[in-house]
Amino acid sequence: MPSLKDLKNRIESVKSTRKITKAMQMVAAAKLRRAQESAEASRPYAERFNAVMAGLAASVGGSDSAPKLLRGTGSDDVHLLVVMTAERGLCGGFNANIAKLARAKADELRGKGKTVKVLTVGKKGRDALKRDFGDLFVGHIDLSEVKRIGYNNAQDIAKDVLSRFDGGEFDVATIFYSKFVNVVTQIPTAQQVIPASFEGTEDDDSGAVFDYEPSEEAILADLLPKGVATAIFSALLENGASEQGARMSAMDNATRNAGEMIDKLTIQFNRSRQAVITNELIEIISGAEAL
Repeated sequence: MPSLKDLKNRIESVKSTRKITKAMQMVAAAKLRRAQESAEASRPYAERFNAVMAGLAASVGGSDSAPKLLRGTGSDDVHLLVVMTAERGLCGGFNANIAKLARAKADELRGKGKTVKVLTVGKKGRDALKRDFGDLFVGHIDLSEVKRIGYNNAQDIAKDVLSRFDGGEFDVATIFYSKFVNVVTQIPTAQQVIPASFEGTEDDDSGAVFDYEPSEEAILADLLPKGVATAIFSALLENGASEQGARMSAMDNATRNAGEMIDKLTIQFNRSRQAVITNELIEIISGAEAL
C-alpha cells in the first residue's frame, strides 16, 4: 500500500499534468479556429475548380491529344502513395487513422501484384509506416518549420510529385489525408490526383456551351499541374483543421481523466490518513490503559 507521501506526490504530479493538458487544449482551440476558417474558405474554390475541370476533361475525353496528366500512362502498375500527417502527436487517432488507411491501400495493391512507392509528408506518418513499408519509401517532406501552411508549401509537394511522374517513376498517385467535419469527427480520405479525376455537379453550368481559346487540350495542359497543387493544398488545410480538432478533443479527454484520477487519489489519501490517525489513537488509548 502506498504511503501518504507517495500518494501526495502522485496527486501533485497528476495536477501538474492536468494543467499542461488544459493549456494544450486551449492552444489547440485557438489554432483550430484559424485552421477551420482556412479549410472552409478553400472549399468553394476547390469545388468550382473541379467543376470547371470536369467539364473540360469531359469534352476532351480519352483522346490521344489529351494531356498526359489526364489520360495517364496507359498503365496502373506502379502506385505512389502520398501520406500526409502531422509533425506532432498528442492528437488522438488522427495520425494513426491516416496511416491505417494508407497501409490498407498499400496491402491491397501489393496483393494485386502492383508496385507501391510511398512519399510521406509529416513525421508521424513516416514513423507509423517505416517498420512495414520502409523499403518502399522514395522521399519525405518535412513541414516541422512551417508555422502556417501556405499555397507555396503545396506547390513544393506538387512539383516533387509531378517531377517523379514526368520521370516515369509511377503511373498513379493518391494522396491520403483527414477531411475535417467537426471537433469530434475527422474522416481519413484517399484521393487520386494522377491521372486527374474530377467530379462536377449536375447543376454546374447545366446546358451551357463554351468555346475555349486556345483549345481545351492546351488549357488542361496548363491547369492540370495547378489542379494537383490545389488538391494537395486543400488536403493540407483539411489536415491542419483535423489535427487541431483531434488534439483539442484528446486534451479535453486527458484533462477530465486527470481530474477523475485526482478525485480517486484524494479519496485514497484521506482514507489512508484516517487509518493512520485511528491507529495512533488506538496506540495512545492502549498505552493509557496499560498505565
